[in-house]
Amino acid sequence: MATPIIRVSNVSKDFLLPHLRQRTVKGHVLNLFRRSRTMEVQQALRDITFDVEPGEFLGIVGRNGSGKSTLLKVLAGIYQPTRGSVTVGGKLVPFIELGVGFHPEFTGRENVYLNGALLGFSKGEVDAMYDDIVEFAELEQSMDQKLKNYSSGMQVRIAFSVATHAKADVLLIDEVLAVGDAAFQRKCSEHFRALKKSDTTIVFVTHDMSAVRQFCDRAILIEDCGIDAQGSAEDIATTYTRLLNPASPVAQPGAEAQESAEAQAQPTRWGEGDMRYTRVSVPAVLADESTLALELEAVAEQDVDMPVYGFLIKSSSGAPVYGTNSLLKRLPTGSLRRGDRVRVTWSVPNVFSDGLHQVVVAIADRHGLVIYDWLEEAATFTVVKEEKTPYLVTLDASLKVTKAGAAGA
Repeated sequence: MATPIIRVSNVSKDFLLPHLRQRTVKGHVLNLFRRSRTMEVQQALRDITFDVEPGEFLGIVGRNGSGKSTLLKVLAGIYQPTRGSVTVGGKLVPFIELGVGFHPEFTGRENVYLNGALLGFSKGEVDAMYDDIVEFAELEQSMDQKLKNYSSGMQVRIAFSVATHAKADVLLIDEVLAVGDAAFQRKCSEHFRALKKSDTTIVFVTHDMSAVRQFCDRAILIEDCGIDAQGSAEDIATTYTRLLNPASPVAQPGAEAQESAEAQAQPTRWGEGDMRYTRVSVPAVLADESTLALELEAVAEQDVDMPVYGFLIKSSSGAPVYGTNSLLKRLPTGSLRRGDRVRVTWSVPNVFSDGLHQVVVAIADRHGLVIYDWLEEAATFTVVKEEKTPYLVTLDASLKVTKAGAAGA
């Protein structure tokens, strides 16, 4: 086992908040003669312990106020823990706020060097990175203009480019992937994929569960100032999404008449309940050349506009294989009145490997944020293929071998 590059041991962080808040000059003067001042202790972190391995991409998620950004600042050394300890091996670069330290009266070029100095880099080190920073930001023609003349999008580009091109062993990132326009976001995503392949260790705080699933090797859920759960990116993303939709589980059709043993055998189901699935159907066995037909029926329990229908296919071990939804596909789904019923059919080419697979289905609001209905293990199907592979998918690859020439020719 490699030595962890970050080790967080029993870290707690408290802040002292004065109870008496003076808003006038008179109040401040009188307060000088008070012998004691009432202070309130606010706990931001409670007994946090975890390790991060070299080269790991760790996600930290949690609701607003849960303590995740405070944790990142403790890792960065901006805050000292009240109790516990943090050790970090190698050079650490915090990327916690875009554009911190930028000066509007300085040119773009000057701000690159200023920000580099604030991140702890020498002029020579910034010299070596400068061309890559400017090329990535796509601002070659604007580097000698004052920053105050930049658009907000241009400022975001240069700030992001400086931080991500800083050579570091550990990079701390706080909710900054959704920057710039769509083309620049795509470029940022590609850069993060490249970072993931390198030896850079990344700790990433975000509310974006698609980014967690896409980039993170592992994730931690912070709730009420402590670690509520940690595990695979997929498991923690699902747990966090469920945490944001705390309504009691949606009842199955006819559930009130079922015995408890039967209810326990039903798939895990939760959501707000504005819509719910009433039928999930897949073929029991999927042969080599078949297409997976996922047939669903749902009913609207409330008026809903443009609901998002999605599904996820998992292997028998629970590893995600493929999934999508109507929002990603940019498919209009219309509006429904209470009591309306719909039939949703997905057709998916059989690229799945031989073996058992699980189906997860969901319905969300038009933005994909509020879950109306989520069924874990809603159905299963078995893929039977002659070609066996240890991988998650089996693609139709062809091979052609031709002789290039005789030996010694």
